[in-house]
Amino acid sequence: MGHVTSQSLLQRLTARAESGHPLRVGLIGAGKFGTMFLSQARRIPGVHVLGIADLSLDRARQAVRRAGWPPEQTAATDFAQALHTGSTCLTDDSQSLIQADGLEVLVEATGEPTAGVQHALSAFDYGRHVVMVNVEADALAGPLLARRASAAGVIYSLAYGDQPALICELVDWARVCGFEVVCAGKGTKYLPVYHTSTPDTVWEYYGLTQETVAHEGLNARMFNSFLDGTKSAIEMAAVANATGLRPQPDGLGFPPCGIDELPSVCRPRSDGGQLAHPGTVEVISSLERDGSPVPHDLRWGVYVIFEAPGDYVQRCFKEYGLLTDDSGRYAALYRPSHLIGLELMISILNVGVRGEATGSPAGFLGDVVATAKRRLPTGERLDGEGGYCVYGRLMPAEHALKSGAFPVGLARQVRLKHEVAAGQVVRWADVEYDEAAPIVRFRREMEQQMMNV
Repeated sequence: MGHVTSQSLLQRLTARAESGHPLRVGLIGAGKFGTMFLSQARRIPGVHVLGIADLSLDRARQAVRRAGWPPEQTAATDFAQALHTGSTCLTDDSQSLIQADGLEVLVEATGEPTAGVQHALSAFDYGRHVVMVNVEADALAGPLLARRASAAGVIYSLAYGDQPALICELVDWARVCGFEVVCAGKGTKYLPVYHTSTPDTVWEYYGLTQETVAHEGLNARMFNSFLDGTKSAIEMAAVANATGLRPQPDGLGFPPCGIDELPSVCRPRSDGGQLAHPGTVEVISSLERDGSPVPHDLRWGVYVIFEAPGDYVQRCFKEYGLLTDDSGRYAALYRPSHLIGLELMISILNVGVRGEATGSPAGFLGDVVATAKRRLPTGERLDGEGGYCVYGRLMPAEHALKSGAFPVGLARQVRLKHEVAAGQVVRWADVEYDEAAPIVRFRREMEQQMMNV
């Protein structure tokens, strides 16, 4: 029998620290998520942030300052010095970080899908595990990235703290308990009009003043991607691909729903709910369609709906106070909040210490396609996620590929060959793109591989 250990993550990490072999981590992308991670990273014994890479060194410096790091922690002038002294090197060269001696786990937090794919592939070449905070990259090409990681003998993981990995955890819990998962997803603030939101309208919808935006340094495109439905579609594609839950034919419905209504709303239509079929993903709205707030909303949280296999388990649901629908057959488990970068260490330690992902694509079931926010004339140059031209819509991957739909992750700085009507999906045939571009070739390779399984 092999060696068996019952040590917790923290115990294992402490043992590494005491042996002089801390878990060495690199971060690419010093934005909000990265800064939140950094604020906690230096509090965990046995973790050494070897380097932080960002295109802007000033942004990297601001991140460590906001995170409360003492200046001497980032005094290293190169990675060799950082490795020797236990300090951290700041750089604007992400490739130098990926190649740095001693690096074990790379956190990709840029939010740029093309960059994310490139960084992950390079990390695999150097034998680094990857925690992909960049869910945009995962939605675009995660299933093939996971295959490449496996072939390289490393781990590719979703990022704990972000909602997709938390949803995957709930789905895994339900299944290993023997329950059939009916639906899983998250909450958000949604109204149909938000699909046409632009960086010019986003702050009004959020109720934020320009003074607040300027003071907090908020990114209009990023927040608009949250609002216009793109981020929800991307995150649910990641969940579908990691769990095997199949998107509904029409994607996401965003039904208004509070916590108390979860098992009633997120059940099949045949049983009085709003799902096209069981075993799917859905995002619920914290707003009624008239804009009024939903009582007891789950705007910041995640949930899973599971089904009792028989009368006995239904009675157990009732005896132990589970939240169920009126039949007692469908039950909900939810988590009311997520802490993004503050929780990221769970992924890093599972990957680096246990050798386990916190969610990873196992197939290509969900795709996110570019959809016109307004009439887009011939010659229009698309400006990507959170912009003025398109939003991302979740589709079953098979439907997206058969219809020739263009992935939203590639819909930046490409010109339209044909007019696209408002609300219509942009197709590959509508767009001028470079077939030889590495990211296009990689995406096309994924489509061919995954659809031939």
